[in-house]
Amino acid sequence: MYAVIKTGGKQYRVTKGETLKIETIPGDEGSAVVLDEVLMVADGDKLKVGTPLLNGASVKATIVSHGRGNKVRIFKMRRRKHYQKNQGHRQNFTEIRIDGISAK
Repeated sequence: MYAVIKTGGKQYRVTKGETLKIETIPGDEGSAVVLDEVLMVADGDKLKVGTPLLNGASVKATIVSHGRGNKVRIFKMRRRKHYQKNQGHRQNFTEIRIDGISAK
């Protein structure tokens, strides 16, 4: 059984027991979270698709940790103009573990 959820402007295909890194969501480590923006649920041959969201479906998850991703370097340069700019960025994330998928 798997589901397609939407969180942080991205879509993820999740199964029970899986861990994944998503955009930061509020909550303490170890606390339970319910993700209710479910787009699709598949159970064997049965497939339920929402238009766009599936009513009554939810995914239960536990927050494992909060962290920051690897540094991305941004370098801008204009040739012959003596212009160079260095910048870095580290995106915050929340790591969650999927505990269960429910669809009505």
